[in-house]
Amino acid sequence: MNSNSLKADRIRIYGDTSEKICIIRIDDSADKEEPVDVVCDGCFVVRYPVDDWNTDLSPWEAPPVFGNKPFGNGAASLLALIESELLPYIDKSFGPKKHIPAGYSLAGLFSLYCICNSGSFAGAVAVSPSVWFPGWIKYASGCDIHAEYVYLSLGDKESKTKNAVMSSVEDNIRTMYDLLLEKGIDSCLEWNKGGHFNEPAARMQKGIDAAVQHYGKKGF
Repeated sequence: MNSNSLKADRIRIYGDTSEKICIIRIDDSADKEEPVDVVCDGCFVVRYPVDDWNTDLSPWEAPPVFGNKPFGNGAASLLALIESELLPYIDKSFGPKKHIPAGYSLAGLFSLYCICNSGSFAGAVAVSPSVWFPGWIKYASGCDIHAEYVYLSLGDKESKTKNAVMSSVEDNIRTMYDLLLEKGIDSCLEWNKGGHFNEPAARMQKGIDAAVQHYGKKGF
């Protein structure tokens, strides 16, 4: 993915492109079936897959916390590609939109990374985000976060793990939520039943719906 060139043939669009809210959905493979049964009420979804999940979505290098694959530092490059090519492609094709990155797990962390580093987005949807990522909370605390609205969610059993790094996820998402509120950003933290892999499609849909409802109330 980090070839710094938009792969337009990979883009998948769901819903009515005349809607003003565009959800930028990043996931992990162009070859997989769409992982979410997307219901696009009040928005449309642009799906763009990455080649290397651990590299393309990671803000900086870090040792592996499960398996043996370390994390890379490709988030800056991916964000640059989205800003310089994907967003202009969408706006030129369908008219100016209110763009909201949305993702699950490490892609959820990337959604937060986007609003920490760019003013191009209205907010973010971060579902079961990897806020356990080493150094993340300290990093986010020092950022001038650009967002009108942020949706966070986590499974109530996600922190119940023997992995010392990942077990911090509940404390960290609470800290992330408090940080957003302190910065005056309208935010939501929703708790879901189960662990990290329970009903990801339903969780993503809840996050997208919450964002759409938020902007709908504002009359956008």
